[in-house]
Amino acid sequence: MNTIRNNPLVMNILRWFDSQAGAEGEMTSTQFNWVRVIPFLVLHLACFGAFYTGVSTAAVIACLALFWLRMFAITAFYHRYFAHRSYKTNRAWQFVFALIGNMSAQRGPLWWAAHHRAHHQHSDTEEDLHSPVQRGFFWSHMGWFTCDASFRTQMHRIKDFARFPELRFLDRYDSLAPLLLIALLYGAGELMAAYAPQWQTNGLQMVVWGFVISTVVLFHSTVTINSLGHIWGNRRFNTKDHSRNNGFLALLTLGEGWHNNHHRWAVSARQGFYWYEIDISYMILKAMSWVGIVHSLSPVPKHVLEEGRRSNG
Repeated sequence: MNTIRNNPLVMNILRWFDSQAGAEGEMTSTQFNWVRVIPFLVLHLACFGAFYTGVSTAAVIACLALFWLRMFAITAFYHRYFAHRSYKTNRAWQFVFALIGNMSAQRGPLWWAAHHRAHHQHSDTEEDLHSPVQRGFFWSHMGWFTCDASFRTQMHRIKDFARFPELRFLDRYDSLAPLLLIALLYGAGELMAAYAPQWQTNGLQMVVWGFVISTVVLFHSTVTINSLGHIWGNRRFNTKDHSRNNGFLALLTLGEGWHNNHHRWAVSARQGFYWYEIDISYMILKAMSWVGIVHSLSPVPKHVLEEGRRSNG
């Protein structure tokens, strides 16, 4: 057992399946960990599988539906709920959307939220692992999550949600949810091939479009807020970092592009502070509050809104 623990290659592979494997070891390097890059590269290369499987209406519907569903789970729950507690929900819905968010292959809810809390504490300083100001665009977009320093879940930052064993399970075995989605898509595709051949799809095609392509586009869309969201756009508020508001990114990410707003008042459930700033995640959360799925949505204080109006002239 000690031989395994002392073998970096073996431990890195084990962490693909159990994120706490070798948790007692030293993990402070901010250099590329190439073993951790492998699944990321494989996922991107698998997109070329579309040339083999072809495409169908069913596959495109699955691709788009799972992109938007998982984007909402990331923006509204991983971010606004787990990271910032900007509204409340019950334990069952908390788990459902944690599971859907986990299917995005962006690690577990505790890891994601804890890391994001650290980002807000150290935004655009040397301690911010994905600041484009400090480390450049490429690193802030997709290099930071490959280093050892970003791997562990900072449990001391997320004690409020770490008390739930089901969330700790999702966080520790964060590959299970994506694998579950792959299995569901494959099964659905095979069933359609057998019983609804008019859809002209199959299991492999549904996996390539519904998971692989959808997940790659989802990942790059999400992390534009880390990279482009700190270098491209307008600054309404004079925050201590370089956060920007960007309408295009807001549309792409269901409202996350109003990033300068967010860094001014992070605990609001709403990131599009004004009526003309489209924030689809907030609109959906508002609708969910009408039927009791979520409640106690935190508003933007009046003094912050007035500050923004003054700075806009």
